[in-house]
Amino acid sequence: MNSSEEAQKAHYNKISDAYGAHYGDKWSQKYRNKFINQSLVKDIELDGKLVLEGMCGSGETTDFLLKKHAKVIGLDISEREIDNFKNRWVDCDARCSSISETGFEDDQFDVVLVVGGLHHVHPNVDEVIEEIHRVLKPGGYFCFFEPHKNSFPDALRKLWYKHDNLFEDNEESIDVKHIEDKFRGKFKFVMTEYGGNIGYLTIFNSMVLRLPLILKPFVSPLFMLLESLIKPFQTKYTSCFVIGRWQKNF
Repeated sequence: MNSSEEAQKAHYNKISDAYGAHYGDKWSQKYRNKFINQSLVKDIELDGKLVLEGMCGSGETTDFLLKKHAKVIGLDISEREIDNFKNRWVDCDARCSSISETGFEDDQFDVVLVVGGLHHVHPNVDEVIEEIHRVLKPGGYFCFFEPHKNSFPDALRKLWYKHDNLFEDNEESIDVKHIEDKFRGKFKFVMTEYGGNIGYLTIFNSMVLRLPLILKPFVSPLFMLLESLIKPFQTKYTSCFVIGRWQKNF
């Protein structure tokens, strides 16, 4: 385990309870299901498939996957998060391990899904994707959701990261062009979708904005509506996140 992973592990052991409260509450789940989850796995048949929920936290995406009848294994570097995952999802397996060295067999999973985890592993994003490629079956899917570089929101994000103790020093948005160029011979890039505006900032990231949970039921319906209205007019330069769906070459 490298120094950045050690720092992330200690960080999430510390903030685990607050993170789960903000990113797993009712309104965050509504936002995820409407703006993230459906796009992540669109056109993928999950019934009976083995899915690795990488960097799973306490399992904020697990319920969605289980309702699609997937077989889910959670993986996270934080012992606290894995304990929470096991307590919430007693019928799912889980492993406390680095995403860069999972310990799983080659060609094991039908889908590897990472929601908001890759930007925590800099400068080792390439190594992590190599490991994901290794554990995926030929034809299997790597699905991810991340903040991305070279956008107006990313410029603001960089300033925020520098001054907010919720972020470790190694956290950095994903360079989509770089990773596509790096892995062009190993994956087919099925879908790249950009999104995220006011709902993403206030509902999904309520912990970052220090929005009290008690206020989320009052503001979330309006902000989700506004997000829906703004989304059709957004480009990658005005969007907060990228969703990618890649398929491992046969």
